[in-house]
Amino acid sequence: MSAISLKKIYSGKVRDLYEIDEKRMLMVASDRLSAFDVILDDPIPGKGEILTQISNFWFGKLAHIMPNHFTGDTVYDVLPEDEARALEKRAVIAKKLTPVKVEAIVRGYLAGSGWKDYRQTGTVCGIKLPEGLQEAQRLPEVIFTPSTKAAVGDHDENISFEECEAIIGKELAAEVRRKAIQLYTEAATYAETRGIIICDTKFEFGLDENGTLTLMDEVLTPDSSRFWPAGQYRVGTNPPSFDKQFVRDWLEQSGWNKQAPAPKVPDEIIRKTVEKYREALNLLTQD
Repeated sequence: MSAISLKKIYSGKVRDLYEIDEKRMLMVASDRLSAFDVILDDPIPGKGEILTQISNFWFGKLAHIMPNHFTGDTVYDVLPEDEARALEKRAVIAKKLTPVKVEAIVRGYLAGSGWKDYRQTGTVCGIKLPEGLQEAQRLPEVIFTPSTKAAVGDHDENISFEECEAIIGKELAAEVRRKAIQLYTEAATYAETRGIIICDTKFEFGLDENGTLTLMDEVLTPDSSRFWPAGQYRVGTNPPSFDKQFVRDWLEQSGWNKQAPAPKVPDEIIRKTVEKYREALNLLTQD
């Protein structure tokens, strides 16, 4: 990635943040891939650009539900032209917000850690579900299952709604749950018309200077969601992946203990992952 003349203020699992002024920052999506909360050594070429385009599409499509982190500026407003040209597809100008200290996870189907939880306890994050559900089955209703927001290198942990209330307060927890479910429900309904099932997703929220809840970071990308191809969906089996789950599945089968460092990902898996990301972008955004 090309040099950036702004001061770096944070480097996350995937995104890097740069200082613009007291109200704005430059958010750049890298090609890094994080799986099981470990950053892999092997980047996914073009991933940052694809993720940014998918996020930007959803930010626009869901803007009527709640405000988001966009300032209305472009990279050309804050960077020299050569830098702006290099970054225009992978960077956005974002408001500086106070992050809400939970991950807002919404599930419409029974998969992943939710499926493991259900098999052991009949619940997902403390939410009692009907008996006899199968893997990948659509849930009777969409559920909100928050998790802690871990630092880079640490694991997020699923928490109950009551624990969420204890961390961020009852009123804010209720608003986060309501908005997250509304965002997911509308997005999932649209995605189905494009041949994609959004099994589950993670939203990030922040508060602006007036305390207004604001959607931030990334939205409904293959990194923050589990996407399934609708045409290959079958209840009772984990559908083929449409996203970084493809890499996660390979890592699961590799025998890796999920501690850094991660094993080297084969070129073929990287190539297929890029294809999946690009296919998701095209399906969602092309007329």
